[in-house]
Amino acid sequence: QVHLVESGGGLVQAWGALRLSCTTSGRIFSDYIMGWFRQAPGKEREFVAAIVWSGSSIYYPDSVKGRFTISRDNAKNTLYLQMDSLKPEDTALYYCAVRTRLTAQPSLPSRYDYWGQGTQVTVSA
Repeated sequence: QVHLVESGGGLVQAWGALRLSCTTSGRIFSDYIMGWFRQAPGKEREFVAAIVWSGSSIYYPDSVKGRFTISRDNAKNTLYLQMDSLKPEDTALYYCAVRTRLTAQPSLPSRYDYWGQGTQVTVSA
């Protein structure tokens, strides 16, 4: 079993910034992927970013590229999402997730095995 806990969400004005954290515990895997997703009311869960934990591959969709940065601290088993130039349309519940093996499609929620409880990000106009 793998447990993930997100933190760092909150209320911020447009053009502001937030840094989300996701701490992990449980079984350690040699090759796994961690990702960030978000979901707003009435919308599908949306891919935000992903990183291969033991490598250097990073993935972003066009909606956040250039504004968001995913990173990790291996010693602390922690995933981060730095969000800059936030827009009201970024408002959502943000989740971190883990896939315990490599995949060619890290943007698909169905590829992930474990999820955190989510942290709310609200961007005011």
